[in-house]
Amino acid sequence: MIVMGFDPGTASTGWGVVEQDGNRLRALGHGCIVTSPEEPTGVRLRRIYEQARALIARFRPDVVVLEELFVNANVKTALGVGQAKGILYLAACDLPQPTCEYSPLQVKRAVTGYGRATKLQVQEMTKVLLGLPRIPQPDHAADALAVAITHAHHNGGGLRPAAAKGGGR
Repeated sequence: MIVMGFDPGTASTGWGVVEQDGNRLRALGHGCIVTSPEEPTGVRLRRIYEQARALIARFRPDVVVLEELFVNANVKTALGVGQAKGILYLAACDLPQPTCEYSPLQVKRAVTGYGRATKLQVQEMTKVLLGLPRIPQPDHAADALAVAITHAHHNGGGLRPAAAKGGGR
């Protein structure tokens, strides 16, 4: 199964693609869709949509998963992230499996086994589980890979690092 994860945002939307083969994982790619705050909102959202559609066409995932919005005190940021999430749902609407979301707590638990793990701990375990030589960069891409791992964990049970089978990138 191929899982494409997104960490939504209007300035930077992280994406990561993970292939699950039984209880083993392999990263197929990761990066960020970046938009300029100087552009109108509609242009930024269209760019996210077009690039997300191109990534979906390129990797042909079985499912797209998103990190749930963590609502803090900044309402303007939350609204922008919500708009980006809606665009990502639209970009993935033709896939046979419905898009789903995982909370930051679910991601931390799935990747590290501990719901209060730090961002660095999640990134380090993402690196280990995918057999990568270093922590994925930028941070939003690492978060997108972690949400994809979370879906794979919920889909396939316990996971072993890709390095155990000699995999990786």
